[in-house]
Amino acid sequence: MNNAAYLTVNAGENWHEFVLWCISQNYGGIENLSLIPGYVGTCPIQNIGAYGVEVKDTITKVETLDIETGKLVQFSNKDCNFGYRNSIFKNEVKGKYIITSVSFKLTKIHHKLNSSYGAIETELSLKQISKPSLKDISDAVISIRKSKLPDPKEIGNSGSFFKNPIISSSQYLKLQKEYARIPGYKISDIEVKIPAGWLIERAGFKGKRYGEFGVHDKQALVLVNYGNASGKEIYQLAQKIRETIIKKFEITLEIEVNIIK
Repeated sequence: MNNAAYLTVNAGENWHEFVLWCISQNYGGIENLSLIPGYVGTCPIQNIGAYGVEVKDTITKVETLDIETGKLVQFSNKDCNFGYRNSIFKNEVKGKYIITSVSFKLTKIHHKLNSSYGAIETELSLKQISKPSLKDISDAVISIRKSKLPDPKEIGNSGSFFKNPIISSSQYLKLQKEYARIPGYKISDIEVKIPAGWLIERAGFKGKRYGEFGVHDKQALVLVNYGNASGKEIYQLAQKIRETIIKKFEITLEIEVNIIK
């Protein structure tokens, strides 16, 4: 039996609702991306990812409207130049196309569940689930995200402000000598991904408030606006964090959000 489910989804569909619908149909591949705010049409721009999964691994093509010519243009997965929280839509063709739909290839039977991230494993263990379903993974992710991330409707924020940096294995081993508990996820034989939130927390920024803005007290990756801060103030805080991380760890944090000047 064919294990592939091919779907084309309009850009304006709510991303989380789409994920939940796929789970209800037993379509697998994006359950780890539950509760990410936004729309289907924005997911390829950022190459959204969470808990060991990136949307690029399920996208087959992106249909767009050329703003200059008014013609429909399709980008294959390869054409999109996907990278870590990156794509051609954030770089070479930024502002030139409007995404109209995104096509996906998901699984119908033999799902490759990804529960390797510690937080998911812990959540499943607390619920005494040893053989998780798609919904179990999704429920675990939703629970984790709700416990750590502020609701944008209640506290102004743009989610994770920085990318998790990827450093050389040799630099990671060097850091381990000084910080024995520094977490790291092996990317290749020569690269390790470090949680930016751990670095920011270790640098003393977690929960810090500066008047009307600051760093969230439960997730150091999130910069928050308590009501009246300006974009300039948030950006200046981001720069202060980056400078501190460079001095303390010799690691450069890359801003994940788009900065509009």
